[in-house]
Amino acid sequence: MERFTRFNVVLSEEVYAFLNGLKPAVKNKIISNIRMATQVLDPKLFKKLDRSEIWEFRTLYEGIHYRILAFWDKTDTSATLVFTTHGFVKKTSKIPRKEIERAQRIMSQYFQSKKG
Repeated sequence: MERFTRFNVVLSEEVYAFLNGLKPAVKNKIISNIRMATQVLDPKLFKKLDRSEIWEFRTLYEGIHYRILAFWDKTDTSATLVFTTHGFVKKTSKIPRKEIERAQRIMSQYFQSKKG
């Protein structure tokens, strides 16, 4: 069965740094989940945050919740991109507001740099 990629993912330098700070098994699981999320609609892997334009790639590994926040860039008609902002270990039931605000700042800077 051929796999269809619904969108492309761009990993930011912050996400690379986050991933490189993790154990190889965790890093591989997160990367695998990101790849899978590009091919299947599954909110266990990729989900929009309430009242926000920010999305999260979700990974649960050995009881620890890892999150990589992202946003959609549909300004280029040739490709649909999801740009990742940063990653963190989720320690509470809700995503901390500061993490969402950080992702929103990065998203604003990203689109401002595309304009200028």
